[in-house]
Amino acid sequence: MPNLFNPSDVNELVNRISKLIPDAQRQWGKMNVSQMLAHCNKGMESAMGLHHIPRAFIGRILGPLFRATALNDKPFGKNSPTDKSLIFTGEYNFEEEKLKLIAYIQAFMKGGADGCTKEPHAFFGHFTPDQWALFQWKHLDHHLRQFGV
Repeated sequence: MPNLFNPSDVNELVNRISKLIPDAQRQWGKMNVSQMLAHCNKGMESAMGLHHIPRAFIGRILGPLFRATALNDKPFGKNSPTDKSLIFTGEYNFEEEKLKLIAYIQAFMKGGADGCTKEPHAFFGHFTPDQWALFQWKHLDHHLRQFGV
C-alpha cells in the first residue's frame, strides 16, 4: 500500500499538492483549501512528534476497534469525524500552507522510522512508524480527493 516512506508515493502526493489552486472547490466537507492545508500540516506535525494531541476518551474505547479500518487499503470515507483540535476555520495563507505541507511530507520521508512520534494517535492509539506512514498517506489522499486532485 502507498505510504510516506516510499519516495515514489511521496512524489505522487507532492505533484497532486502542486496542482491545488487557491480557489479550489471542495467536493465535500466544510473546510476551504487553505484550511485543509493547515489541517493536514497539523496532522503531519502530530505524526512527526512536533504537535501532541491528547487521547480522546472515546478513542480509548473505540479507536482499537476502528484501527484496522483506518489502516486498510480502502480510502477514507467522505465527511469522516475530526478531532476538534484539527478543525480549522480561520484564514490561512494558501501558498505558505502548501509549501509547508510539501516540506513536512519530504521531512517525514527523510526522517524515516526514527522521525515518527512515539505518542499514540489521538483516536486510534499506538501506531508503528510504518502505520503512521500509511495513515498519513491515506489522510493526505483523502483531502486531495476532497479538492479534486
